[in-house]
Amino acid sequence: MSCGPGSRNFFVGLLNSATSLTHLNQTHAQIIFHGFQHDLAILTKLTHKLFDLKAIRRARHLFLTIPKPDLFLFNVLVRGFSNNDSPSNSISLFAHLRKNTNLAPDCFTYAFAISAASGLRDERYGILLHSHSIVDGFASNLFVGSALVDFYFKFSRVEFAQKVFDEMSERDTVLWNTMISGLERNYCFVDSLRVFKDMVAGGTPFDSRTLAAVLPAVAELPNLQVGMGIHCLALKAGLHSDVYVITGLVSLYSKSGEIDAARFLFQLINEPDLICHNAMIAGYTYNKDTYSSLRHFKGLLDSGLKVNPITIVGLIPVSSPFGYLQLCSCIQSFCLKSGILSHSSVSTALTTVYCRLNDIESARQLFDESPEKSLASWNSMISGYTQNGLTGEAISLFKDMMSVFTPNPVTVTSILSACAQLGALSLGKWVHGLIKSKNLKSNIFVSTALVDMYAKCGSIMEARQVFDLMKEKNEVTWNAMISGYGLHGHGHEALKLFNEMLRSGVSPNGVTFLSVLYACSHAGLVREGDEIFKSMVHDHGFEPLPEHYACMVDILGRAGQLEKALDFIRKMPVEPGIVVWGSLLGACMTHKNTNLACVASKKLFELDPENTGYYVLLSNIYSADKNFPKAASVREIAKNRKLEKTPGCTLIEIGENTHVFTSGDRSHPQATAIYTMLEKLTGKMREAGFQTETITALHDVEEEEKELMVNVHSEKLAIAFGLIATEPGTEIRIIKNLRVCLDCHNATKFISKITQRVIVVRDANRFHHFKDGVCSCGDYW
Repeated sequence: MSCGPGSRNFFVGLLNSATSLTHLNQTHAQIIFHGFQHDLAILTKLTHKLFDLKAIRRARHLFLTIPKPDLFLFNVLVRGFSNNDSPSNSISLFAHLRKNTNLAPDCFTYAFAISAASGLRDERYGILLHSHSIVDGFASNLFVGSALVDFYFKFSRVEFAQKVFDEMSERDTVLWNTMISGLERNYCFVDSLRVFKDMVAGGTPFDSRTLAAVLPAVAELPNLQVGMGIHCLALKAGLHSDVYVITGLVSLYSKSGEIDAARFLFQLINEPDLICHNAMIAGYTYNKDTYSSLRHFKGLLDSGLKVNPITIVGLIPVSSPFGYLQLCSCIQSFCLKSGILSHSSVSTALTTVYCRLNDIESARQLFDESPEKSLASWNSMISGYTQNGLTGEAISLFKDMMSVFTPNPVTVTSILSACAQLGALSLGKWVHGLIKSKNLKSNIFVSTALVDMYAKCGSIMEARQVFDLMKEKNEVTWNAMISGYGLHGHGHEALKLFNEMLRSGVSPNGVTFLSVLYACSHAGLVREGDEIFKSMVHDHGFEPLPEHYACMVDILGRAGQLEKALDFIRKMPVEPGIVVWGSLLGACMTHKNTNLACVASKKLFELDPENTGYYVLLSNIYSADKNFPKAASVREIAKNRKLEKTPGCTLIEIGENTHVFTSGDRSHPQATAIYTMLEKLTGKMREAGFQTETITALHDVEEEEKELMVNVHSEKLAIAFGLIATEPGTEIRIIKNLRVCLDCHNATKFISKITQRVIVVRDANRFHHFKDGVCSCGDYW
């Protein structure tokens, strides 16, 4: 075939070498001049080149002028639109091919169309393409299989991706790489590493992309030993000098705290590109070496290399932002001037930092002003609200997001945390249903968040069911379940589970021991608590934190061993702090010990003089001892210092709506019915032998007035509303922001018996399950 000037091959060569639209236009003119304007091979190459140069309108117009395009040309267009961020055009063209031509799509058509569907917000197009590929017999094709695996990962359908992968009769390096990187992107780091090991063990050749895909997963674990093994593997395979592999290793060593090793590897690169520089900047930032990070960034600017959004994200101290508010503001200003701020990854990183610095207003303003909000942007803001205790705002924003994006595991984990804080069980169950429908339940972080949510929303049995179904559990999972048992007063179950954890090979951490000690405290397990504390120090080598000491004081104090608790405090190797003395004061209230209460409160007034709770507690202790002048004196001191008591409030969830009550509240639309029910209950309780506990009420009012005051506490109003708003026999769940008072605790026992209802109360300390006149705490709280 002729390759001379004016021949087909000549023009194909010119098209291949074209680097600009001007060059392409000149070549196109010559093609027409020499009569090749209808040559399908040349027009296909021209179309391909137009897509490469982002001239998608020209490419589409050219395609429409071709009377009989073949399948190869259709494939070029389907892929071209997809590569140029026009996935809807790819899908439309695929549909046109099937409906309006005599051509049948091949494996390449399906692979390109499925890849395009990955860029859409609605996953149904890709699922439909998967169905068609099965019918047409292409589902087991390697190209189609790789595209399907990648598609399902992009929609966080991890189980579907795994299923497609498992059913592939043939697997090449590309498919394995897609599986490894997809699991890593979906935070399944352990699974990503497992698949890599299976690939190597099975004898499939790996390449630099394989190593570059698995290294981020190893870095996130982080597992330095495994990472060093992969480094050795790269050396043996001759891939150690590949820039992508080195960049992955730089990130690995950085996240493992080996910043010197990361710097050494970076210096081995002759001409590091921007990706390498980004990894090094992010490594310095991760290791809290902000000075080196900024110095490297400045050197990058001085070298003339243009930074990109990834550079900025690596520079932003997301993991350790405290003390860097001004730096973040400067970075934001730089990004605004550079035109980078509009990029979602940059605004998301800054939003995350502002949330962690409790500057929620700046975070929300940045979020609202972002022109393009990615799923990560929504996740950052929802998580920020949750971390700052603004659970209502987190849930509201989550509902707004649902109309735009399908949540991923990060979203679900954040919103479950919000549900746990707020006690929003119905929303938590709805999210659980969403997890099942989206096949996210295999994610360890999501499952752990579910365990925590159910436990903190009062459903300890559901929490255990989720826990038992989990194939993989880390220390956070075990901690969530042990802590849940503690919250519900199930000390023996917590101890049993702790021993199971040790036998499973998962090492306990400081939170584990804190959770077990807390469980012992609320179950009166003094001997067991003492053994756990000693084991933590002597067997596991943990240095107790103030919270661990406070738990031991609480264990002894709740059991009435106040002198032992004080002796324990005096023998502490560190100076006892607020939480330790606070535990002792709380025990003094339970056992009405005014002498030790004075000792503890004196220390607390020195350490935390602005905390009104300690004044209230000491006043109540004096009131219980009928020392009303002293009680009044303490309250007067608090009043003179202008300290305000945190107002008590109680939340009850009815259906999808939450209702909040305060003491004596009459603002509820059904206030009349609520107070009528409360009056009716009070009469029945008195007939059953209930006596109002007024010992800690204000001493300078009449006894009858005291009774009226405690009778309208917020928890009683919430329970009364629950009784009139739900069907007979329905369980009632309420959440109190403070410790439930003695009178309300006694009253709830009577109400549960009179109404034949199970009433679950979550107060500031723990859960109380009332049934048939008995509380699960055994009056030990």
